Amino acid sequence: MSKNILVLTGSPRQLGNSALLADAFIQGAKSAGNAVQVFETAFHPVLPCKACDKCWSNDKPCIFEDDFSKLAPMLEEADVLVLCTPLYWFTMSAQLKAAVDKLYAYMQPNAKRKLKIKECVLLCTAEGTEEDGNFEGLKATYKSIADYLKWTDRGRVLAGKTWEAGEIINTGKLKEALELGKTI
Repeated sequence: MSKNILVLTGSPRQLGNSALLADAFIQGAKSAGNAVQVFETAFHPVLPCKACDKCWSNDKPCIFEDDFSKLAPMLEEADVLVLCTPLYWFTMSAQLKAAVDKLYAYMQPNAKRKLKIKECVLLCTAEGTEEDGNFEGLKATYKSIADYLKWTDRGRVLAGKTWEAGEIINTGKLKEALELGKTI
């Protein structure tokens, strides 16, 4: 059964390692017959949540005008959410985190629309390695999000030692992301 997959990327490097990782996953997901949309948080600014609790007061998830108004319809169509980010200070990039924080609006009792997302995927690149514990903060955050929202974790591809653009090519992680995409 075909699924609507939304890939949120968090890297300001358009041709960086995370972009390559996302592209490999997308290729696999599309080859399995899924519809895939991409929202690049680094190039579509989303303001941080201001905890104003005015969600939906203007019939939109957030009262502030930013690119979340473009992202919201994509979120509402998605069955699967993929978070793809470089590792910044042991977690996701600020650009991606701002978009994730605004999911708060959909958890409100007055939400005009609910998300139908049931599954999630984590893709991450980093200078450090998993063996060194560099991904622990991100893994804990991702697991907490999935648990809180009752999403099924469909998989993770964590690519260490990928600082310089293109370093991911020789790691085997692109193939891993491609194969994960095919399973969705």
